[in-house]
Amino acid sequence: MTILRRTSFVLLLWTSNLVLGEIRYSIPEEKEHGAFVGNIAEDLKLTLWELLSRKFRLVSDERRQYMKVNMEDGVLFVNERIDREQICKQSSICSLSFQLVLDNPLEIHPVAVEILDINDNSPRFPNPEFLLQISESISVGARFPVESAFDPDVSTNTINTYQVSPNDQFGLRVQTRTDGSKSAELILEKPLDREQQSSFHLILSAVDGGIPLRSGTSRILITVLDVNDNAPVFDHETYKCSVAENSPKGTLVITVHATDIDDGKNGELKYYFTSHVSQNIRDLFNLDPETGEITVQGVLDFEESNVYELDVEAVDNADAGMAGRTKVMVELIDINDNAPVLDVTLVSSTVQEDAPPGTVVALITAIDSDSGEYGHVECHIPVDIPFKLQRTSRNGYRLVTSDKLDRETVQTYSIHISAWDGGSPSLSTNKTLLVSISDINDNAPRFTQSSYNVYLMENNTPGASIFAVTAWDPDSDQNGEIIYSILNTRTGSVQRTSYVTISSKHGSINALHAFDYEKLKHFQIKVQAQDNGSVKLSSTAFINVIILDQNDNAPVIVSPLTWNSSASVEILPQSVYPDYLVTKLIATDNDSGQNSRLSYHLLGANYPRLFTVGLRSGEIRATRRLSEEEISAAKLIVFVKDNGEPSLSTTVTISFNILSNFTENSTQRTEEYGQSKKFFSNLNGYLIIILGSTSLLLFVTIIVLVILKFNQDKNTAVDNGRTVCCCSNRTLNDTFNRTPAPNEAFNYTQSAQTKGYRFAISLSPESSKSDFLFLKPCNPPLRFSDLDVPDISTG
Repeated sequence: MTILRRTSFVLLLWTSNLVLGEIRYSIPEEKEHGAFVGNIAEDLKLTLWELLSRKFRLVSDERRQYMKVNMEDGVLFVNERIDREQICKQSSICSLSFQLVLDNPLEIHPVAVEILDINDNSPRFPNPEFLLQISESISVGARFPVESAFDPDVSTNTINTYQVSPNDQFGLRVQTRTDGSKSAELILEKPLDREQQSSFHLILSAVDGGIPLRSGTSRILITVLDVNDNAPVFDHETYKCSVAENSPKGTLVITVHATDIDDGKNGELKYYFTSHVSQNIRDLFNLDPETGEITVQGVLDFEESNVYELDVEAVDNADAGMAGRTKVMVELIDINDNAPVLDVTLVSSTVQEDAPPGTVVALITAIDSDSGEYGHVECHIPVDIPFKLQRTSRNGYRLVTSDKLDRETVQTYSIHISAWDGGSPSLSTNKTLLVSISDINDNAPRFTQSSYNVYLMENNTPGASIFAVTAWDPDSDQNGEIIYSILNTRTGSVQRTSYVTISSKHGSINALHAFDYEKLKHFQIKVQAQDNGSVKLSSTAFINVIILDQNDNAPVIVSPLTWNSSASVEILPQSVYPDYLVTKLIATDNDSGQNSRLSYHLLGANYPRLFTVGLRSGEIRATRRLSEEEISAAKLIVFVKDNGEPSLSTTVTISFNILSNFTENSTQRTEEYGQSKKFFSNLNGYLIIILGSTSLLLFVTIIVLVILKFNQDKNTAVDNGRTVCCCSNRTLNDTFNRTPAPNEAFNYTQSAQTKGYRFAISLSPESSKSDFLFLKPCNPPLRFSDLDVPDISTG
């Protein structure tokens, strides 16, 4: 009977068009029995009588009836506990679907009840403890995977992060895998020292993101080992490979290879999947621990997952084994048998180095004859070059400059263009494009030094090279060709270019003539290095030429006067006594330093014991008293040499003359002195007379002026505030208001000038009560030059 009803129901579904819109509800999981889901009667706008009369029923394909409808009030309620993780596992969307069926007329209402996840599961680690052995010599930054925890909840309720207990040596790095799950690695942050601490006990916590937070823990026991100090190293940090989804069991996917530079069993390696690889992936792929070959051992399904991430470690065979790790990315493909085709059109094979970013170098077309995603082509070039690709269309690109170019750094770029299609594994095509960078004149020549010191011995050979400068220009061709020149500068009135010349090509500096230290001790020239570019660039350097002295000047006798290397000295026989300075030889040498240090030597004498010569002073002194006969016949040959190498010298022959009439000459000089004394005595008399006359005239002048003042007082009217001139009726300021007191005296200052002297008289009373302030003549003042005063200015 039940079978017949189901058959009739199916037929009705096929013959009826009364399937209406879906009704959706959502409830959290773990609701208790009888929990309210929704009111079916209200949502369908039916009365309770209609539910009963139209034979309302709930039809589901589930074996267990999680939902029921209360026919008394039309409420949909939870009939049985719902565990979302049991029904939908870790699917992001979980729902229960069934139909509500009504007869007379037939109506079918699809119902979907979404089951919302609650954070009812805590993360769990596979093992309560995780053992890790680490060599003390491992470098800082080494990573160590730790066991991953499992949380059946989904979305934010699943594992959100990992944490490790605080410590000084290790940090924790949390990564998000391609499937969204979290994994953690311990990172060594400080070097290990087994002698200081041989083990670590850390607590690893996995924390989900639900509310409230739930967590699970596992202990990490780390043992620090001594010996094996080199970990295996894989050939690549990441391996990428692809395999067809229909590959049979045993198909080789890839072979990973690592090396360990240790010897013996410390260098013997075995390969394992790390704990990050789930059991599902282990069921699909097998890793040979001896060869490192990864082969297919399960049924691959492209629709289930098109990429697998395998973490592989290589562990050496030492007692405290060390591990190296790599990542293998396995992509699954359906069918893809056509590689992309690259068509490159060069706009220019040479790019100027001052080309701005964005300059187009080439046009690229990438075409794949496959369809769909397999025909979608992506092109790439290395990221460490100053070029980039810009997509112009679905299959078109243009290669442009992305940064400044510098020919002096890189002259030619070999641009490796790779094109991948959308297949899995992807097929690719590579093409290499050579782009040359042309030079511009952007570098000035540079000298090795900003200034040079050149030491040149005087009397050099004209035309010989004295120095060579070198400048360097990294530009090429004519931009790097350097021309040397000397800038036109002066030393006094002399052009320095007249001293030296320079090779414009090689920078060799040659002297134009021989230099004389005694005339020129040093000079400076300014050398310019200029390239041959269209816009010429240059730099300069200073060359200080220092002339070194050479012993090329013999001593010259300057005193006494010589003629043909002979000199005559007058001497008084009566004044000669032992150690008497007869004469002093003075010689000069135009050289400097030791070359001008002179010494005097007695080379020969007809009376060798009569005189001595000072070695350094050149003083010729008598050794005893001499007679006139000895003096008149004495001759000396003196040898003067310098201290140069080789030494230069000169000689002089000195003869002596006896002074005659010495007494007569002395008397004549005495008489002349007496006459001179008499002359000076007469001159003093003249001076006394002139000064006395001047004083007398000054006194007379003062008396005259006083008399004139009193006469003016009698004949001049006095007006307060005005004074009458003594020579007319003009008024004067501050005139006499009263007769001076008998005891008042006049003060005057005087200075005399008659040609050489000047006279000025100013009369003023000492008493502050006197009205006689100043005497101002109206006529031109009396000039003492009109007086008959002798001119003593020249006396």
